Amino acid sequence: MSQAAATPTDTIVAAATPPGRGGVAIVRISGPVVPTLLPALLGAVCAARAAANPRLAVSASFRAADGSALDSGLALYFPAPHSYTGEHVLELHGHGGPVPVEALVRRALELGARRALPGEFTQRAYLNDKLDLAQAEAVASLIDAASDAAARAALRSLQGELSRRVLRLSELIGALRASVEVAIDFADEHIDSLSDAALQGQLEAVALELQGLQHACRQGRLLTEGMTVVIAGRPNAGKSTLLNRLAGYEAAIVTALPGTTRDVLREHLLLDALPMHVLDTAGLRAAGESTADVIEAEGIRRAQAAMAQADRILFVLDAASDPGAAAYQAERARLPPGVPVTLVFNKIDLTTAAASGAREAGEPACIHLSALTGEGVDRLVTHLKECIGFSDGEAGVVSARARHVEALGRVEMRLAQARELLQGRRVPELVADELRHAQHALGEIVGAEDSDELLRRIFSMFCIGK
Repeated sequence: MSQAAATPTDTIVAAATPPGRGGVAIVRISGPVVPTLLPALLGAVCAARAAANPRLAVSASFRAADGSALDSGLALYFPAPHSYTGEHVLELHGHGGPVPVEALVRRALELGARRALPGEFTQRAYLNDKLDLAQAEAVASLIDAASDAAARAALRSLQGELSRRVLRLSELIGALRASVEVAIDFADEHIDSLSDAALQGQLEAVALELQGLQHACRQGRLLTEGMTVVIAGRPNAGKSTLLNRLAGYEAAIVTALPGTTRDVLREHLLLDALPMHVLDTAGLRAAGESTADVIEAEGIRRAQAAMAQADRILFVLDAASDPGAAAYQAERARLPPGVPVTLVFNKIDLTTAAASGAREAGEPACIHLSALTGEGVDRLVTHLKECIGFSDGEAGVVSARARHVEALGRVEMRLAQARELLQGRRVPELVADELRHAQHALGEIVGAEDSDELLRRIFSMFCIGK
């Protein structure tokens, strides 16, 4: 983190409530100039009352440069460091309309503030040690929560649950690292501490703690960011009908004509508390089968690009005309490697053939359903939740993001290498180095190890005013 980023000296202003009409709107100002803004914005008398009664609402008339009223409402003054950002903060609670809100923002600009960047108030809270990085991200997760479960998980992280668990794991790794370094410091005294059962026990405790944290974060990431599923297959297999069935409304146009879907259609759904990004795509033509329709060809190209970015592909087949999944077998070589596939045999309402539950090892899972009638769709939802390890239980689940899960994956890799070195009675310095890297990865989660670029990426996803 650069010194300039760590010690902001300017004052920022933004509306802290959504744009549009409403009963009340809040304009927030934060920075060192706030105390000098009070008389100019509130008048001498109200400014004195606000300064004498911090964190208490004061009725005031908000003033323009010529002393005329811009709006009236409540003013709350939060002197540093006892504020959300850790700086001097003034909140103006006025009438909820875009014109008076913008008038107050412009007045603050006249008095030396600048417009805040997305997430800048929360970023300053982080820089001033009001929140760690995981808690700061939980603010955005709470605002964006798509379900009650997601909101509860975000609140746990905001209250420090994720940070406490990361710190506890880091302390366990630190204790293990200290034990290893004893062997380094006292090597000449033939203290063979690397062979102690106690050391192996410490490693097992670390692995168990990591496993629990990874599970909680994977669940939290799903609640926060959702799962991306691409519906693919041949034209007229029923892909759009399946999307409509999952969505519960007519999100996609469905006709009997092949090639009705030309572009990638994206829907954000909530299935049994699991946020899911479902993408319906243009029908894939068989190998060697070309199309003269340039729009359809572009749709197929976009479908293939979407599949490459998916968490899972639902390859839809016509159970009546293709019970042996010939379309999938012909297409499988062109599907993106590394993206898991589920075969969805649709239109079981049009066939009397019994669904086979058996499949060979390494073959995709199969779900038989009717997108038209809804039969079997519940099995598909359950299958998707199981595939990604999502459970309905919330115990210990914390709001998390992909970067948290990735960091814990690096911790797991470093611990595995440390275990291998220990078992091979290798040089203890190498074991200690692996443990140091594991602690470094944990530090990235809470911001002990950060960079200007990391902070920019994280806080740019926030809304302005937060």
